[in-house]
Amino acid sequence: MAARRTALILVGVFTVISAGLTCLHAAGSGVTCPAVSLAVVTGLLTVCLWRLRQRDGGTDRRVCVLVLGDIGRSPRMQYHSLSLSRHRYDVTFVGFLDSKPHQDVLAEEKITIVPITEVRVGPKIITYVSKVIAQSLQLLYVLLTMESQSHILMQNPPGLPSISVAWLVSVLRGIRFVIDWHNYGYTIMALSLGQRHPVVRLAKWYEHFFGPLAAHNLCVTNAMKDDLQKNWGIKSEVEEKVEKTVFSHCDLTDDTVTLRAKRPALLLSSTSWTEDEDFSILLKALEEYEGFIKGGASLPSLVCVITGKGPQKEHYRKLIDSLRLEHVKICTPWLEAEDYPVLLGSADLGVCLHKSSSGLDLPMKVVDMFGCCLPVCAIHFNCLHELVKHEENGLIFRDSEQLAEQLQSLLSEFPASEGRLCEFRRNLRTSRGQRWDDNWDQNVLPLITAP
Repeated sequence: MAARRTALILVGVFTVISAGLTCLHAAGSGVTCPAVSLAVVTGLLTVCLWRLRQRDGGTDRRVCVLVLGDIGRSPRMQYHSLSLSRHRYDVTFVGFLDSKPHQDVLAEEKITIVPITEVRVGPKIITYVSKVIAQSLQLLYVLLTMESQSHILMQNPPGLPSISVAWLVSVLRGIRFVIDWHNYGYTIMALSLGQRHPVVRLAKWYEHFFGPLAAHNLCVTNAMKDDLQKNWGIKSEVEEKVEKTVFSHCDLTDDTVTLRAKRPALLLSSTSWTEDEDFSILLKALEEYEGFIKGGASLPSLVCVITGKGPQKEHYRKLIDSLRLEHVKICTPWLEAEDYPVLLGSADLGVCLHKSSSGLDLPMKVVDMFGCCLPVCAIHFNCLHELVKHEENGLIFRDSEQLAEQLQSLLSEFPASEGRLCEFRRNLRTSRGQRWDDNWDQNVLPLITAP
C-alpha cells in the first residue's frame, strides 16, 4: 500500500513538472500545446485521487450506511447500523432526519448520524430535477469528505441519485459498495405516473444500469433474488428479517425471541482461576461427554462458557486449545458486571468447581446461579449441603467421571420441559430464599445502627 501511494505521488509530481517544462518550452517557441493543459489536469487528478484513497488504521472498521430517506422511518437500515456497531464497527449513518430514530441508535456511541436535507420546491418536474442536482451535490460532499470507509451500505429505493453517486465515490475512494434492495424504485414511481411515463422508463434504465455495478447485493425475498439474477444479472443474498444464533432467533419486526428446538445446551462456570478450583475435572468430564455422543448417545452439543480472570487462566487455555472436541465448544470470556447475570439467566446448567480451603465457606457463584434459577452441578466439600440440595436444586459430584455422568443424565431429554433439569429449576423458583436487601436489613443493619 505504501509503495502504491509513493508511486502515485511520484507520477503526479512528475506529470506536473513535465507539464510545467512543456509549458515553458511552448511559450518560448510561441507554440500553443493542448497537451500542456491535459498534463496539468492529469497530474492534479492523480494527486487528488491519492488523497481520496488514503486509508488509516481504522478504515477497515468503518462503514457508511446510506438511505436517501428518513432515517427514523428506515428500520432495516437502523438495524444494519446497530448490528454493525454491535460487532465494533464505527458507523456513519447518512440520511434525512425528519423523525426521531430508534433510541438504541441515538444512544450508541459508535453510530454517528450525518443528516442531509430534502429539496421540496417548485412544480413537480422542476422538483425532480432540483432534487437530483441538490442531493447529488450533498451526497458527493458528505461521502467525499467523511473519514475513509471500508464499505458503503445503501438502501434502494430510493436510488436516484444515490446509487450513481455512491458508486462514483466508491470508485474514487476505493470503497466496497453494497446495495440493500428493498424494492425497485421505478415500480413505485409507476403507481402514480404509469408504466410508460418517460420518468419511469428513465428510472428503470437507471436502476438497470447502475445496480449491477455494486460489489455486493442484499435483498428481502427469494423472489427478488431470482428476479435480480434473471433480469438484471445481479447475484444477491437474501437477508431475512430475522437475526439468528445457534441458540435462538429474533424476529426483527416485533423483537420477539424464540429458542431453537435443536439448540446446544449452554453450560456455564465462573472462576478466578486459582488453585482452589481444579478445572481439569471439568475438561475431563467434557471429553467423556464427547465420547458419549460419538458412542451413539442422544445428547445435545454443548457450549461451555467459563468466565473470569486469574493467574491460571493461560495454563487452562492451553489445555483447552489442545482438546479435539467436535460436539463441545469452550470459550473463556471476561464479562462486565451487568452482562454476567444476563448470561446466568440464559444458561441451562451451571458448574461449580470451588473447593473450600477451610471447608467452612460457601461459593458465591452458586448463590448467583441460584438467584437466576440456574441449577448447578457442584463439587463436594464439607458444608456444601447447606446450599446445594442434592437432587433438589442441583447435583453434587466428587470427580470428573461423576460429573460426566450427571451431564449425560440431566441433558438426555434436553430441551424438553420435563426432566430433572427443569424440575430443579422449578424448585429454585418456588423456594427462593431471602433477597439480599431483606437479609442485609435483618442481619447487618442492626449492627450498624446499634448504639
